[in-house]
Formats: sequence, structure tokens, C-alpha cells
Amino acid sequence: MSLAINKNVFITCAVTGSGSSQDKSNEVPRSPKEIADSAIDAAKAGAAIVHCHVRDPETGIPSRRVDLYEEVTKRIRDSETDVVLNLTTGMGGDIYLGLDPENPLPLKQPETDMIGASERIKHLVTCKPEICTLDCGTMNFAEDNYVMTNTPGMLTAMASKITSLGILPEIEVFDTGHLWLAKKLVNEGLIKEPVLLQLCT
Repeated sequence: MSLAINKNVFITCAVTGSGSSQDKSNEVPRSPKEIADSAIDAAKAGAAIVHCHVRDPETGIPSRRVDLYEEVTKRIRDSETDVVLNLTTGMGGDIYLGLDPENPLPLKQPETDMIGASERIKHLVTCKPEICTLDCGTMNFAEDNYVMTNTPGMLTAMASKITSLGILPEIEVFDTGHLWLAKKLVNEGLIKEPVLLQLCT
């Protein structure tokens, strides 16, 4: 894997944010039309890439519904806006343990959302974005009983499927361990060069 860094600057706009950001501002887009319109506006303002999650249009809660991704994608592409589309694959790895640290099981339901690799990238098959995210590791994130779960096995399967679709994964790196795992995926040919890394803080 080449360690040369491309120093060209490009702007990415994450139009919805992630998690419960819908409760932080009335300006967070919810419906597919609002998300697509925000993405198009961001591109016109100078963003080269738009990163999109989808949300339940009524509640604003993050969603994995393929039809919502398809509508967002269609609206952006039908606008003929010159922008790179980046869709998330981050959902579907959420484990919520019980609140009592002495008795963490059973898992909290319905908060836990744990699905397989193929299901996590189902929307990519029909939407075919240029880029998609690949969160490169399991981590503690946000609440004290929540674990964002991305095992090496899951990531290997997801990376293989994403690459076979001709989509460039944007590797989301939250710590140095994620860099080691990313390098392993590249060395095994599961992620092709040029490698796109995002350092998340």
C-alpha cells in the first residue's frame, strides 16, 4: 500500500449528520426531498462530495430503508448536479447493553440494530454511489451502554462486496487500530488503491 498522500483539497458536506442530530436543529433535513435539496445546495456552494444518511420523514430518526436511499439518489442524479455521492454503511452495527453494568444482558430492544454484512450494504446495490463509508472498527461511541460493532469478519465481507460493486469505500478511522485493520484489508486486495481514508475525531 502506497503511503503517498494526495494533498489536493476537496470539501465534503455531511448533509444530515448522524445519530440523533435531528433533535439538535430544525434545519436538519428529514425527507428524501429535503436531504437531496440540501445536498444539491451544498454542491452548488462548493462541496465536491455529499455524504448522506436517510431518516424517517415523519420522526427524523435515522433509517436503513432502501427506498429512501433510492429516492435521495435519484433526486440528486436527476438534478444533473456535478457532485460525488457518498452513502453511509454505518447503520446496522448498533448494540445496546442493559443499563446495569453488573448485568449487561439481555441486550436492550428495540435500540439494538444488528444485521449482517449484505443487509448493511443493500442500498448500495441499487443506488451505486461513487463512494460509501466503511467504519473500520468496533468502538465505544456516545452513550455509556452503546457499542458500535464492526468486527474484522464483518468488515472483510463488507469490503469485498463494496469493491465488487465498483464502489470506492471511504475508510472511517477513529483510532490507530483502525489504521492497522484498514492496511490489512488493502494488503489482502479487499480494498483497491487509491485508498480513501477519513480521520474521524
